[in-house]
Amino acid sequence: MKFNGFIAALLFSILVAWFFPQGPEVLPLKTITDIGIGFIFFFYGLKLSPTEFKAGLYNYRVHILIQLTTFVVFPLLALAFLPFFEAGTASNLWLALFFLGALPSTVSSSVVMVSLARGNLPTAIFNASLSGLIGIVATPLWMSMFMAATSDFEFGAVVQKLMLQIILPLIIGLFLQRWLGNLARKHSKKISFFDKSVIILIVYSSFSTAFSTQLFSSVGVADMLKLMLMVSMLFFVIYFGLGFASKLIGLNTEDEIAAKFCGTKKSLVHGSVMVKVIFGNSAANALYLLPIMLYHILQLLVVAVFAEKYRNRPVE
Repeated sequence: MKFNGFIAALLFSILVAWFFPQGPEVLPLKTITDIGIGFIFFFYGLKLSPTEFKAGLYNYRVHILIQLTTFVVFPLLALAFLPFFEAGTASNLWLALFFLGALPSTVSSSVVMVSLARGNLPTAIFNASLSGLIGIVATPLWMSMFMAATSDFEFGAVVQKLMLQIILPLIIGLFLQRWLGNLARKHSKKISFFDKSVIILIVYSSFSTAFSTQLFSSVGVADMLKLMLMVSMLFFVIYFGLGFASKLIGLNTEDEIAAKFCGTKKSLVHGSVMVKVIFGNSAANALYLLPIMLYHILQLLVVAVFAEKYRNRPVE
């Protein structure tokens, strides 16, 4: 297993937030992260390759399986855990778990892992990209079902933020792709570094607020272990369920790899951005990020092992 600098940086940012919860007063973190979110989706629009998108367009059985799993099965499984939380839908811990279930798939790690496992790469690229686009609308819609009645969620305000911070930059990026797309794809590693830097700042900002307001004092060891168990169960139920469904509809090995690796992924980038857009600068933001971070680490470690096993299979 290779050292993952991004995970290490995320953990380090939480440690810094613990020791320095007030943060550097000279830096307007809220403004920086708000602008950073816009640029993340601007670059996302620039990097969407029309050629690769079209190459995976016609593999409709895999697309339906992945998107239904990501935006229907996953949230319903998270909903099934509701009886284990005494406060029900009023529980911030359950809402955090449900928020994880409602998120889209991640692009970069899905594509990398499918490539490593010698799966259907064009299908993976198509679905990971499509998932990100659907998630911009689907995630807030799912959350609105359980938060519309609370003071933390105003659907009209969320839609306005979505338009300004995500959809508008994305449309501008797609419009300029004709002239700047190749340049953006050429410098994708630098753009990825920028994206991750913004996420680290959001995580630091969220956890510093949580520590300064003593949010985690209400989360005991039992709650943390319960959350870790549920996050793990979500991953493995989805992973093996997708394997069963792939065989049921007669997918070949390459398509099955794409389905299992894309359908199990959840995007930390979209999660961090959506936390800011949906909940603003709420003290509970760190709590909403907690299941996503746990799941992100789990999905990288476990899928890397499965990808290696697939890579070493005999050539058909």
